[in-house]
Amino acid sequence: MTATRVDADVIRRLPKAVLHDHLDGGLRPATLVELAAEVGHTLPTTDPDELAAWYVEAANSGDLVRYIATFEHTLAVMQSKEGLRRVAEEYVLDLAADGVVYGEVRYAPELNVKGGLTLHEVVESVQEGLAAGMAKAAAAGTPVRVGTLLCGMRMFDRVREAAEAAVAYRDAGVVGFDIAGAEAGFPAADHLDAFRYLREESVPFTIHAGEAFGLPSIHQAVQACGAQRIGHGVRITEDIVDGKLGRLAGWVRDRRIALEMCPTSNLQTGCATSIAEHPITALKELGFRVTLNTDNRLVSGTTMTREMSLLVEEASWTVEDLRTVTVNALKSAFIPFDERRALIEDVVLPGYASVL
Repeated sequence: MTATRVDADVIRRLPKAVLHDHLDGGLRPATLVELAAEVGHTLPTTDPDELAAWYVEAANSGDLVRYIATFEHTLAVMQSKEGLRRVAEEYVLDLAADGVVYGEVRYAPELNVKGGLTLHEVVESVQEGLAAGMAKAAAAGTPVRVGTLLCGMRMFDRVREAAEAAVAYRDAGVVGFDIAGAEAGFPAADHLDAFRYLREESVPFTIHAGEAFGLPSIHQAVQACGAQRIGHGVRITEDIVDGKLGRLAGWVRDRRIALEMCPTSNLQTGCATSIAEHPITALKELGFRVTLNTDNRLVSGTTMTREMSLLVEEASWTVEDLRTVTVNALKSAFIPFDERRALIEDVVLPGYASVL
């Protein structure tokens, strides 16, 4: 099947996997309006459609700092058990409606304690909401498995505490760890103690790198910290000249270190100039283990169906390409091998075979 014969309805039905998606960046606009009214938080607008448009406009500034600043509104309504449960439950249902069969959702629990919750109460509330969403999705005939990545914020001092929470809840739905926040000036290697601890406890982790601070950030994440995946990683292309891979790019490709790529988000933060020229296509063709992700569905005004559709329409991707990145994501998911294999063989491959 060629790219020109794939429409959005077909893409929406395809089984999908997403590894890089932030809980606080994916709220439903209507839910944000309702919860903000309950807690007395002032939004740019109380019209859900206008609010959705405001987020996309703000995110399109091309400024990573301004992009991150949009989260003040979503975080404002995620400071109570009730708010966290509702957001998490709706998150799962929205993934299921988008055809996602496996997702990993990430958030930094330290950003949800302003209302008096403890770090562990935050994690437990989110897990309760995710479990409720998965139960409802399964009952509706659209099952989706969602694992949690707990984030440490690299510019603050609670990274080790977040890592300890990931270890504490690894048998309760938390599947791994991430470090997020502004790259420039806040190197991941400042938190080597946390990464050493996670390795000792056999908890996998990814690191946001190669979006705002280029190759040094990727090198540090992989070689100093030992990340199993790279969040974004778009600037790995700076180590590739005329198709020839430098030592770092070769290391990342040859050791199958997955790149969690988010095309629309990268356009918004100025890391790419267009979908057609986004590095994900060239890196896929060079044999990197690229995965396709949404990053922040509200902030970027996107879904997995939209991300796939954009690549089909603007970068000439085929169904086979979409299958490749979906299988790549499951191969690199932070769940046991037998569970990954079952999702690939029993769900993803049959789903794509039905349209090929």
